[in-house]
Amino acid sequence: MPEIDKGIWDKFIRNYPNAHLLQTSRWGDLKQSNGWDVARIVLENAGSQVLFRHLPLGYTIAYIGKGPIGQPKAEFWKAVDALCHDHRAVFLKVEPDEWLDGRETTVDAESSGFRRSSQSIQPPRTILVEIGGDEAGILARMKQKTRYNIRLAIKRGVVVRQSSDVNIFHELLLETGKREKFGIHSYQYYQRCYDLFNPRGECELLLAEFEEKQISGVMIFAIGDRAWYFYGASSDRYRNTMASYLLQWEAIRWARSRGCKYYDFWGVPDEDEETLESEFIHRDDGLWGVYRFKRGFGGNLVRSSGPWDRIYHPILYQIYCWWLRLANT
Repeated sequence: MPEIDKGIWDKFIRNYPNAHLLQTSRWGDLKQSNGWDVARIVLENAGSQVLFRHLPLGYTIAYIGKGPIGQPKAEFWKAVDALCHDHRAVFLKVEPDEWLDGRETTVDAESSGFRRSSQSIQPPRTILVEIGGDEAGILARMKQKTRYNIRLAIKRGVVVRQSSDVNIFHELLLETGKREKFGIHSYQYYQRCYDLFNPRGECELLLAEFEEKQISGVMIFAIGDRAWYFYGASSDRYRNTMASYLLQWEAIRWARSRGCKYYDFWGVPDEDEETLESEFIHRDDGLWGVYRFKRGFGGNLVRSSGPWDRIYHPILYQIYCWWLRLANT
């Protein structure tokens, strides 16, 4: 079994400087401290970090997020199957780190036994902003209203600073979650996330201040040529300062300082562009409200090539899918 420890995995992944954040050992450590088991596997020129979520009766769900890395062949997937068998996985879910653009995918469904899934863990569709070139060019590609709101925030006295105060950020998240009706992680989760990535220069917490009050914040990440906006929060107060627009602009500037070429806004409704553009004015449910905000920064709408499921216990898999549909109704 080609399962390896964290140190060897870190050496392997250094050969892939643009590997996704979710395949780093730091992300594995974060998930391990939140109830997941982590295994790492390398076979020839392919590798993956695999997470296992516990189910009743000793079973698990296996998950490869934004992987595998390299060029996986049939023997690699056989080794993954053996690993999943050892962990009593009901099925394996794979969300590759690639866009649905007609090119060959790392998951060959016909030869490796995968099937397409309608249930994703990471948001399948996102807005990707190119942030190379000069700042004037990036601003020129934004919607006029977005540029205006960035300038307005500056004019009204909003200041964005780097911060290590995760507690303040979590308080803003609690306020945002209550307002927008979505769940958030514990304070310990965000603190652990910051502690794992910030010392390596791979994460930054930015807080927007107005009249010496912290009114919004973002936690952003950068590895290789990509940056990701994972977590954001804002206060109910001072919404008219447009602080969130200036925050995103400063996040983009930070990503550029790290050498990034792309800024991933990480999640919009999973609809085609025509539907998004025709309905976003009238919709506020789910990710529709954030699409209205994110579209203004001038990026491209892209969709992941996954998710894919490889099923090991068909009856248990059907029970799980039934439970999931019931839980979401």
